[in-house]
Amino acid sequence: MRIAMRVWIVGLCLVFWCGALGGQKSVWQPSAGHVQVPIWPGKVPDARPFTGPETIKTDAKDLVAGQPWVYINNVSRPTMTVYPPKGKNTGAAVVVYPGGGYQILAIDLEGSEVCDWLVAKGITCVILKYRVPGEAKLPKAGPYPDSPIALEDAQRTMGLVRLHAPEWGINPHKIGVLGFSAGGHLVAAMSVHFARRVYSPIDAADEESCRPDFAVAVYPGHLAFGKDANTLNRDIQSHLTRDAPPTFLLQNEDDDVDSVYDSLVYYRALKKAGVPVEMHLYATGGHAFGLRRTDKAVTEWPALVERWLRTIGMVSQ
Repeated sequence: MRIAMRVWIVGLCLVFWCGALGGQKSVWQPSAGHVQVPIWPGKVPDARPFTGPETIKTDAKDLVAGQPWVYINNVSRPTMTVYPPKGKNTGAAVVVYPGGGYQILAIDLEGSEVCDWLVAKGITCVILKYRVPGEAKLPKAGPYPDSPIALEDAQRTMGLVRLHAPEWGINPHKIGVLGFSAGGHLVAAMSVHFARRVYSPIDAADEESCRPDFAVAVYPGHLAFGKDANTLNRDIQSHLTRDAPPTFLLQNEDDDVDSVYDSLVYYRALKKAGVPVEMHLYATGGHAFGLRRTDKAVTEWPALVERWLRTIGMVSQ
C-alpha cells in the first residue's frame, strides 16, 4: 500500500507539481516523507485572481497552549497530502479541513498536528490545502454558495481518496471528514452537497461518490445566523436530508469567534432530519485550540472522537 501511494504521488509531482510550483519557494511543505500533490490535473475550476502568491506565516503573538502556529495565505493551487497510518491499519481515512475563517488555513494547528494523532491510531489522514474565497478578489467572500471554490476542492479530494482507496489500504466505505471553524462549515457543506458535483466532472475521480461516511465538526462556524443566532444557514438547511453522514459536534460555550449556536442549530437540524449525531459542549475553552493540551476539560476531545468512531463502526472495538 505505501509503495503504491508513493509511486502515485511521485508521478503526480513529475507531471504537475514541479512545473506548476517550481518557481514558488514560499509554499507550505509537509514534514519529511510526505508530499503534497495538486488535486486538479490542469486548470482549477472557477480560478480567481488572488492578492499575491501563496505564503506561509507564523503567528507568534496569539499563542495556542503557549506555542505559535503556522498559517497559509493565498492558496491558488489546492493540494492534498496523504499521511499513511502507523502500526495496524484500521482501514479508515479522514480528510482534514484546517480552519481560518475562509481567509487563511491554520495548517499545523488544525492540519498536520491532527494527522499526527490520527495516523498513530491506524487511520489514514489527508490534509486538504483548499482555496479560501476570503483571499480572492471577489465581490463576495465566504462559504458556499457565495463562493464555490472551497467546496469544489473538498468534493474533488473525496473522489480522489475513494478512487485510490484500494491501493492505499483504505476501506472506501470508511472515509470521513474533519474540520475546524470554517473547516467545520465545510464539513457540513460536504455532508449535504454530495448528490452532484458543483463543478464539471473531468475524470474517473469525479465518478466516485463524494459523500463522507462520517463527519466531525470542531468549533464550526458559518452555520447559525439571524437576530438570535438560532437559525441554521439556509443553504445547509435546504439541502439537509436523512442521508447526511453520522456527525460529531464539539464546541465551547465561551467560544467568542463562532457562537455555540453554530453547533446547537446544526445539531437540532440533524436530529430533525433523522441523522445520527453526537454533540459535546463545554463551558470554557474558547476557540481555535486544536489538539494542543491545556488545563481545560475540552482538551480530552480526541478520545471522545475515537470512542465515537468505534461506536459507529468505523474502527474496530
